[in-house]
Amino acid sequence: MDTNKVWFVTGASKGLGLTLVKKLLANGYKVAATSRDVNALITEIGTTSEQFLPIAMDIVTESSVQKAVQNTITHFKTIDVVVNNAGYGQIGTLEELSDEESRRNFDVNVFGLLNVIRNTMSHFRANKSGHFFNISSIGGYHGGFPGWGIYCSTKFAVSGLTEGLQAEAKAFGVNVTLVYPGYFRTNFLSEGSMGLPKNPIADYEEARQSVLAHQNEINGNQPGDPEKAVEALIQISKEKNPPLHLFLGQDAYDMANSKIENVKADLANWKTLTISTAY
Repeated sequence: MDTNKVWFVTGASKGLGLTLVKKLLANGYKVAATSRDVNALITEIGTTSEQFLPIAMDIVTESSVQKAVQNTITHFKTIDVVVNNAGYGQIGTLEELSDEESRRNFDVNVFGLLNVIRNTMSHFRANKSGHFFNISSIGGYHGGFPGWGIYCSTKFAVSGLTEGLQAEAKAFGVNVTLVYPGYFRTNFLSEGSMGLPKNPIADYEEARQSVLAHQNEINGNQPGDPEKAVEALIQISKEKNPPLHLFLGQDAYDMANSKIENVKADLANWKTLTISTAY
């Protein structure tokens, strides 16, 4: 039965992760959910049961990830689906953000995700089955947002490594889906979920306006319904041949097509120079 599948979901105490865990449990799936704050999981969802396992996990510490994966396998005997959802938004121009701020965003959004892949892929490989959902962002496909360069670059990294993962994992019967959500009505843009630059530079007016727009206009008015987003993930998990690239939201669809058209235009306009470089 499909509902016998065990899901391992990171960043599960809020946002899309929390919505997904609740939907999975309501549909009868077994779920291991991770968060830095296990009490938040217990408050939102409940204590350990035959169907649910809340786990405290520090995603940037590999030993913590290793322990969480092992605890899940001990409790449920297996893992069938991994959802790499943990991450946070970091606003700030490339000049503004310090090395520490930039690396921290990469540590969580990229290297933390790699910690999870590294410690679950061996299980999938042995079982000759499994499904990774790596949550990128439309900002991992279209990076033209002032003040979001570091965040977008982490998500571009997620997109690139996920394409590599799919190429490596398909020989073992493991499915991989790269998810590019647009704006969904979660707490992603709320205070505490989004990093702001410690040393902002006043000259970057466009970036400042972007911050204000995201905080005061977009937040709470996002067009995407998180309930429908997680239903889409569950549907894809049932597909025999799931997509590698999954865009979620009309805004994501439109922005992806806009970039595709821009790239096609550059290819056409500069074709002569592009192909002039051969011996």
